[in-house]
Amino acid sequence: MKKQIKLKVNDVEYDVLIEPHWTLLHVLRDEIGLIGTKKGCDRGECGACTVIMNGEAILSCLVLAIQCQGKHILTIEGLVQDGKLDPLQDAFVKYGAIQCGFCTPGMIMASRALLQKNPHPSEEEIKRGLSGNLCRCTGYTKIIAAVQKASTTESQR
Repeated sequence: MKKQIKLKVNDVEYDVLIEPHWTLLHVLRDEIGLIGTKKGCDRGECGACTVIMNGEAILSCLVLAIQCQGKHILTIEGLVQDGKLDPLQDAFVKYGAIQCGFCTPGMIMASRALLQKNPHPSEEEIKRGLSGNLCRCTGYTKIIAAVQKASTTESQR
C-alpha cells in the first residue's frame, strides 16, 4: 500500500507517493528524477549513493525514504548555485579527480559533509572521511588533492 510523504531535497519540497519499502536512493532517482546520486552496489559498500541528510553523509541505498520526512536532504544537484559549481565540484574538475565519473557524486557529497564539519582537514582526516567511498579508476591521490584545494578555496569565500 503506497503512502504519501513530503521530502525536502535541495531546498525543494516534494510530495511523493511511495511504497514503504522504497529506499531514499530509489525515490531520488526514479520518483523525483535526481539521477546524480548513483546506484552502485545497493548494499552500502561503495558510497556511490552518498547524500547529505541533516548535515551527515548517509548512504541513500540503506535508508528508507519514509524515514526521511522532515529532514533536509542535499544531493549533488543541490551543490550548484546560480549556475556555478560548488568550489568542491570545481576542484574535482580542475584536479582531474573525476575519471569515469561514476563515484564522483558520492565522493563529492562525502567530502562536502567532511568540510562542513572540518573546514581544514588533514590528509589523514580526508582519507578517513572518504573511507566508505570506492573508486575503481584512481589511486585517490587526485581526489585527496581536490578536497585539500577546496578546503583552502572555501576559507577565502
